Amino acid sequence: MDVSGLIWAGTLVALIAVLLVDLLIIGRRPHEPSVRESSLWVGFYVGLALLFGAGLWLFSGASAAGQFYTGWLTEYSLSVDNLFVFVIIMSRFAVPRQYQQKVLLIGIVLALVMRGGFIAAGAALISQFSWVFYIFGAFLIYTAINLARQGEPDEDEFSENVLIRWSRKALPVSRTYDGARFVTHEGGRRMFTPLLIVMIAIGTTDLIFALDSIPAIFGITQQAYLVFTANVFALMGLRQLYFLLGGLLDRLIYLSYGLAVVLGFIGVKLVLEALADNNLPFINGGEHVAWAPHIPIWLSLLVILGTLLVATAASLVKSARDRRRALAEARG
Repeated sequence: MDVSGLIWAGTLVALIAVLLVDLLIIGRRPHEPSVRESSLWVGFYVGLALLFGAGLWLFSGASAAGQFYTGWLTEYSLSVDNLFVFVIIMSRFAVPRQYQQKVLLIGIVLALVMRGGFIAAGAALISQFSWVFYIFGAFLIYTAINLARQGEPDEDEFSENVLIRWSRKALPVSRTYDGARFVTHEGGRRMFTPLLIVMIAIGTTDLIFALDSIPAIFGITQQAYLVFTANVFALMGLRQLYFLLGGLLDRLIYLSYGLAVVLGFIGVKLVLEALADNNLPFINGGEHVAWAPHIPIWLSLLVILGTLLVATAASLVKSARDRRRALAEARG
């Protein structure tokens, strides 16, 4: 897939324009969006992603479109999992609901910048060293095992990282929020509001999640343009999705296990591709491994979509059953 500099530039301009619209909306009227507003925005962003994939199908063929849709679905599901941690952070720091939009949007911009850097680094490594797939695959399998063991994080398990603890000690931070401002004055002294600490928490969390998501998308496609656009479309609308899902996140109790299966599958896929293209002298004498199969993109899409649907359906059934049991015990 040959993407010209003009197409890259046009894509970046269009995506930046959409983000600026989001920034203007929040800047002019910070508020907690309603379910209707959130639904419309999420539908708009999902529709954009589907249209973009259709455009790829039209101009670049079914293979490019399939890679984009599979990558976008994987990154979108990982982004939904990120919302669990965002909910915990917002709760831990008691961020007022009307200001959470600003925090989320800035966090999304930070995630885009960091993922852009990781994508560029990953593409450069893959172009020079095909054995990087072994590392990516092993890392995803390791992450999948840890995710399956730990399940979804809860507030009691959340611990502040080194940067957050240092910021609390080194920076003058006020006790209360001052609207959506990062800087305030308290007792005649210029101080940072807790919103800055929240942003540091969100930013470092985005960095950790990028370490998982970038190897996962490179396991689906090595086209930098598709990797980047799949990540961008997965992050766009995440702010509105946060408010739309609301309490539903607590009901997706099996999502982490579904994501563990997805990451494990992609990890195995990467290792198999590395074996098929092997040139490491200590593996099979530096020769390609003939038995290592190539997993087609349509099968990857089916496995990922099917796993996420099963995990979501099982979560909702289990949550409904638990609620009925709790109601029955309360009445009895």
